[in-house]
Amino acid sequence: MSLILAVYGKGGIGKSTTSANLSAALALKGAKVLQIGCDPKHDSTFPLTGTLQNTVIDVLDKADFHMEDVLMEDVVKTGFAGVSTLESGGPPAGSGCGGYVVGETVKLLQEFGLYTKYDVILFDVLGDVVCGGFSAPLNYADYGIIIACNDFDSIFAANRLCLAIQQKSTRYKVKLAGIIANRVDHEFGGGTGLLEQFAETVGTRIIGEVPYHDLIRRSRLAGKTLFEMEGPDQAVCITPFEQMAEYILNQPPSEVPKPLGDREVFEVIGGWR
Repeated sequence: MSLILAVYGKGGIGKSTTSANLSAALALKGAKVLQIGCDPKHDSTFPLTGTLQNTVIDVLDKADFHMEDVLMEDVVKTGFAGVSTLESGGPPAGSGCGGYVVGETVKLLQEFGLYTKYDVILFDVLGDVVCGGFSAPLNYADYGIIIACNDFDSIFAANRLCLAIQQKSTRYKVKLAGIIANRVDHEFGGGTGLLEQFAETVGTRIIGEVPYHDLIRRSRLAGKTLFEMEGPDQAVCITPFEQMAEYILNQPPSEVPKPLGDREVFEVIGGWR
C-alpha cells in the first residue's frame, strides 16, 4: 500500500509550491509519487508539469459525468522526476461544492486502484477548509502534515487542522507527522518562535523550515521545481526538501494532536508575544 500524506494549511501560505517540491524530493529519493491537487484553482501541480492540466471535473464534464467512461490516462499526467500528477478541480465560482469534487476524486482513485500503484500519494488540499469533502483525504492518510508561517492566522488555521486530525483519528489511522514552517527568515526576525511554542503545546514538532527566498517565488512563476532552477542559493532552497523527504520515507514519529479551543488560541498566542 502507498504511504499517503494529506497536506493542509492556511490559504495563501505557499502550500502548493511546498507540496510540489516535496513530491519532487521524494521522487528523487527513488519513490514512485502521485501528487493530487484538491483546489478548484487547479495549480498545485503546476511546478511539476509547467502547465495547468485538465482536472477530474473537466474530464467528467466531457464524459457527461459517467465515471465509468473516464480512463486513468485522462486525468493522470507525468511531471518532473516522473511524479504523476492529478488535479481534482471544482465547480464554477458560486455554484456547487468543491469539497464534493474532492470526495469524488478520492473515490476515483479507488476505481483506478491507485492506492496500490505508488510508494507515496500526496494530497495537497485547499486552504484550511476541513468540511466533509475537503477532509476526505484524511480518511485514507497515514500522516497529516500542516504548512504554516510564524504568524497568528497560520497558527489559528493549524490548530483547526489539528482538531480535524484528532477527530478523524477516532475512526481512521491518520496521525499528525508535524508542521512545515514556510517563509522562514531568521535574519530579519521571521523565525519560528511562535510555531515552535504552538507545536510543543499541541504535541507535535516542526519537521522542516523552508526559507523565505526569491528563488522560490521565481520557480513558482516559471512553472518549475526548485531542483530545476539555477543560482548560487539553490542548495539553500532544496536542502530542506531533501531532508524532509528522507524523514518522511523513514517512518517518522507521529501522534494524535491535542488542539486548543478557539478562544484558547487567542489567549495563549497573545501570551507568547
